[in-house]
Amino acid sequence: MNSVLLLGIVGSTAYGLAGPHSDVDRLGVYAAPTRAFHGLHLPIDRDASVVEHEPADLTRHEARKFCLLALSANPTVTELLWLPGHEIRTPLGAELIGIRRAFLCAARVRDAYLGYAEQQFTRLLNKGADRRTAKHARHLLRLLHQGEQLYATGELTVTLADPQRYHDFGVAVAADPAPARVALDQARQRFSTIETALPERPDEAAVEAWLLRVRAEHLES
Repeated sequence: MNSVLLLGIVGSTAYGLAGPHSDVDRLGVYAAPTRAFHGLHLPIDRDASVVEHEPADLTRHEARKFCLLALSANPTVTELLWLPGHEIRTPLGAELIGIRRAFLCAARVRDAYLGYAEQQFTRLLNKGADRRTAKHARHLLRLLHQGEQLYATGELTVTLADPQRYHDFGVAVAADPAPARVALDQARQRFSTIETALPERPDEAAVEAWLLRVRAEHLES
């Protein structure tokens, strides 16, 4: 039986950008029984994630998969560790939050947040006048802001201080995508000049020590 270690609400609701028709997205970390990894049939599928859409959107990553994503500075996975509150937080989940800076390094944070922002730009261009264009623009600006904050300070504030700024940006970009390209270019320039608070490499020893504690505590179902 899988055990959820940490679970929280992420996405637009966490950022303060949700509207009346926005989905509520939940993200979690679970541990599969350690003993089951040594039998004929693995307890997890090949990508070690469980995704559900009913009754609500819920994604859970097995502990090792979560660690690998966090070490790559995946923005959605990273934000789970910086939420102001969680719906489920076990002692091992609290330990995971306690080592959240161990996952970070300068180059991966810079490349991941800029890369995901670039993906949002590509999506909004492909949407044309689609109503989701404004959403992609909002998340582009949010990724740039949060990426710069994390890169400069080593800290991440998930809830945005001025949500209206992002809504206004979305409306502007829906009418003309040029401001989105300008925002990307300016962010790349700032990243090249910011003095980062992050190390050159993540602390993989601390991450692995946590994962081994998970395996030891979840030997049986």
